[in-house]
Amino acid sequence: MYLSNSENGRVYNFSAGPATLPLPVLKQIEQELISLPGVGSSILEISHRGKAFISILEETQEHLRQLLSIPTNYKILFLQGGGRLQFSMIPMNFLKGRSEEAEYLVTGTWGKLAAEQAKMQGPVNILYNGKDHNYSQLPDLASLSPNPNASYLHYTSNETIQGIQFSDDLQFGDIPMICDASSDILHRSLDIQKYGLIYACAQKNIGPAGVTLVIVREDLLDKVPNDLPCYLDYRNHAEHNSMYNTSPTFPIYVVNLVCRWLQKTFGDLESVHKFSQQKAALLYEQIDTCKGFYTGHARTSDRSLMNVVFRLPNEELTTLFLQQAADQNLTNLAGHRSVGGIRASIYNAMPLAGVQELAKFMANFYKKNS
Repeated sequence: MYLSNSENGRVYNFSAGPATLPLPVLKQIEQELISLPGVGSSILEISHRGKAFISILEETQEHLRQLLSIPTNYKILFLQGGGRLQFSMIPMNFLKGRSEEAEYLVTGTWGKLAAEQAKMQGPVNILYNGKDHNYSQLPDLASLSPNPNASYLHYTSNETIQGIQFSDDLQFGDIPMICDASSDILHRSLDIQKYGLIYACAQKNIGPAGVTLVIVREDLLDKVPNDLPCYLDYRNHAEHNSMYNTSPTFPIYVVNLVCRWLQKTFGDLESVHKFSQQKAALLYEQIDTCKGFYTGHARTSDRSLMNVVFRLPNEELTTLFLQQAADQNLTNLAGHRSVGGIRASIYNAMPLAGVQELAKFMANFYKKNS
């Protein structure tokens, strides 16, 4: 699947985002950057309205439809501004001017930030807030009673900072479900028809920074108010096939290459999911085996397959862990300041060998320092 990192002079990069990309994709970018085959110009130079880029755009959309089994009544958009712009665009388009509140599940930092922005546009009900236990566990879904007439229900499928993740699609009656899938899109199959809108900034699991994927059901676009600034109106982007303004051509090109790589390497998302489970199990096994030395942040049943978050007994050991890991070419493992400790982000592009090396390092570090 990969050449070894030693053959390429690369470290194992566990950054939460921008995150590691598949080596075959990087090599193809390297080969094609000066001149796209059959074009004679770089992807960085060609028009977003020219035939060459439109072909790339349409191919990327088709790959995503295949991988995620996206029905024809959903639009696939490529926008800019990252997840933070979506925190505002979503309530502007689907909550502003409405009396029906929006429901928010606040399971971590990103859900909290999304809810704060929504409150500026209309009525919001925090259906669940995990703040009291520092966002270490997900809600008991059976205990939730959202307003059946809610404008929508928003949740974050995977919280990168706290390392907790929903393992299945959520659905509450006919409420339009809106999901921030920024850090786990394309790691498993989704039942797209359960969602009104899914969005994902690319730089964690599907590409480089600079493009945000939005998958939106067409009937929701009929609810958009007519007094929005032009760029913030989803209808404009849908009508112009993501070319309302100059498209982020290079990031879209890379997303296309990542989709090709997923299909060639794994075939389908069921295989990707098994790969994710395999990698995560290696690290959680070390946490559980060395219980009392490594302490996971997330409740066991809610652990993320994308971001493995844990702490050591004290700051001195944490600093030593990070220093010695870096010496072994295991980099970007520091946890977010709000949680501390260690965070290993093991998105689709992280090779199994990298996770194996980290698990081996964890075992050896425990033996030497426990």
